[in-house]
Amino acid sequence: MKTILASLFALASLQAVPGAAAQAYPVKPIRFLVGFPPGGGTDIMARVVTAKLTESVGQQVIVDNRPGANANLAAGIASRAMPDGYTVLMISLAHAVSKPLYRKLDYDLERDFTPLINIASVPMFVVVPPASAVKSLAELLALARAKPVNYASSGDGSPEHIAAELFKGLAKIEMTHVPYKGGGPSALALTSGEIQVGFNTAPVAVPHIRSGKMRALAVSSAKRNPALPEVPTVAEAGVPGYDIILWYGAVMPTGTPAAIVNRLNADINKALKLPDVQQRLAALGADPLGGTPAEFGAYIKAEVAKYTRVVREAKLQQQ
Repeated sequence: MKTILASLFALASLQAVPGAAAQAYPVKPIRFLVGFPPGGGTDIMARVVTAKLTESVGQQVIVDNRPGANANLAAGIASRAMPDGYTVLMISLAHAVSKPLYRKLDYDLERDFTPLINIASVPMFVVVPPASAVKSLAELLALARAKPVNYASSGDGSPEHIAAELFKGLAKIEMTHVPYKGGGPSALALTSGEIQVGFNTAPVAVPHIRSGKMRALAVSSAKRNPALPEVPTVAEAGVPGYDIILWYGAVMPTGTPAAIVNRLNADINKALKLPDVQQRLAALGADPLGGTPAEFGAYIKAEVAKYTRVVREAKLQQQ
């Protein structure tokens, strides 16, 4: 009888561990994996969020930049991480595009991850170096029809790449794609005059435009952006029907306890409503989103379906 009682006590103790662990969470630093180098839009958004999470969870929340393979290297690492609540992956439109774009990935966005939260949406800006003779989108279109023009993106299959290819198709022009390893490096190539045109996300482009290191020709969204209301939309400036928005969100490895997912979701939602966070995002041309994990899961599914059609129609699928 003593043996049986001891066994039952041990079993009850083991069953109580997950609940206790969830209550104590977090007991060590939380890692946010970012698939691009520092200075790009995904990195900037991650740092806005992690700064506030560090305050709310009582543990350090660190940004771990693992650039490579258009953010797929970091995604692969995150997909194999323990689902214990200490690994978060920053994702963006790039990941929704990667699923149909690449024939072979070592992870599946919808199978291997649990949605956490949709953080913010941003437009992209069509920009040129300040020394460029191009002063408007109409002049860019005329130049591209007269001679070869190159443009920078943060990598093959990146949102900037997709945005530029859609622009080329609607405008009926040709431009040569020059991929870089992230938004930061591509912006540097543009500001130095190495590249003629850039399709840069708002968090990267807006500070450079304001400082005079880039000249904005147009914004990718259907409406003008409040951060730079004087910049026309691409549709207004001569390419009707053009409208593309980039988003940033966060996911966790499948199997992460729901209590932990909901805890972090609530903390990030609160952070996105703070006046200083909203001011910071507005200054970067970003709109805070938030919402539940389920809502973000439905959004990811819709974006994958949308860009599966885009990749197929543009014949962009990689080998």
